[in-house]
Amino acid sequence: MPGETPITSLKTTGIAVTNDRKIIHIDMDAFYASVEQRDQPHLKGKPVVVGGSPQGRGVVAAASYEARAFGIRSAMSAFQAVRLCPQAVFIRPRFQAYKEVSQQIRAIFLNYTDLMEPLSLDEAYLDVTQNKANIPSATWVAEAIRRDIFQATRLTASAGVAPNKFLAKVASDVNKPNGICVIRPEEAVSFVASLPIGRFHGIGKATEARMLGLGIEHGAHLRERSQTELIQLFGKIGSFYYQIARGEDPRPVRTDYIRKSVSSEETYQRDLYGQIAIDKELLRLSEEVSRRLARAKAWGKTVHIKVRFPDFTSVTRSASASDHHQEAHWLAEHAIDMVRGTPAYQRGVRLLGVGVSNLLFEGESDHGIQLWLPFQ
Repeated sequence: MPGETPITSLKTTGIAVTNDRKIIHIDMDAFYASVEQRDQPHLKGKPVVVGGSPQGRGVVAAASYEARAFGIRSAMSAFQAVRLCPQAVFIRPRFQAYKEVSQQIRAIFLNYTDLMEPLSLDEAYLDVTQNKANIPSATWVAEAIRRDIFQATRLTASAGVAPNKFLAKVASDVNKPNGICVIRPEEAVSFVASLPIGRFHGIGKATEARMLGLGIEHGAHLRERSQTELIQLFGKIGSFYYQIARGEDPRPVRTDYIRKSVSSEETYQRDLYGQIAIDKELLRLSEEVSRRLARAKAWGKTVHIKVRFPDFTSVTRSASASDHHQEAHWLAEHAIDMVRGTPAYQRGVRLLGVGVSNLLFEGESDHGIQLWLPFQ
């Protein structure tokens, strides 16, 4: 393909991971912006931002690589994006067009395997351990899929090939755009050992900051911690951190996966006391949930909170709105209101969590799309 990045195979030595699965993560390159540049040739080479108007309260849905060079990222406010790049070209999203291309891409996936787990319109996991084309190499399958996508859509895709989902997801980002990275089972532990903790899929900004504060800067540092210690520090997800630090991820590629909720929670090394400190954390957690909703192209209707007190007792609350939303301030308002109905301010908290459920996904309703990307 034109301008293709060479295949990278990570030539390292390490502890072998026993895993005979062949998993591919395919991720389209700057999908929405690339579709716009394909359909409007005069936009090629320009910093294109697909999303809301910077004059309103719009959000960036996608940015071309030319726009990303200025620091523009998805889920960023359009106002901030135009400050970073005044010459950026803002385009109203055309979700029907993106959905049609996504259907083309998924049809290509199904030519090779029925074990496909879409994560959004522009990315998916594929299990090609046994594939319809009887191709012995997962790398060859990934290259064939990328070639077919380009021939059918004139768009490029990047791929990660690995023995599990976590490694494949991380690998697909290594040679973006228009590249492929292969992690073989015997390379997994060494790859993870040198991986900066902020590049671990599933570790957000708040958890990254906390890990850095604990001296966990790379996978090798995470691997030094016991499973018990990680669970004590991070809760149940500590077990997952323990596994991925060893290059392991037993999760299957699920063809029936439907995400039901998005949440963020934090366990504090020192208990939080007082309204100011607690409300500040609720706002931060709400901002994280809002970013995750934006990345998942989803909106929520029901807000949940979780509060654990210093004596380890917990309460949960939920409240539903009449409409679907994604904005951090909306989440925070509901979360703070519910926390005020608990004794958190008086007793202090050990853990706080904010979540949203009753989700609406992109393309399911024009109403939801307008809530996410308003134009004024």
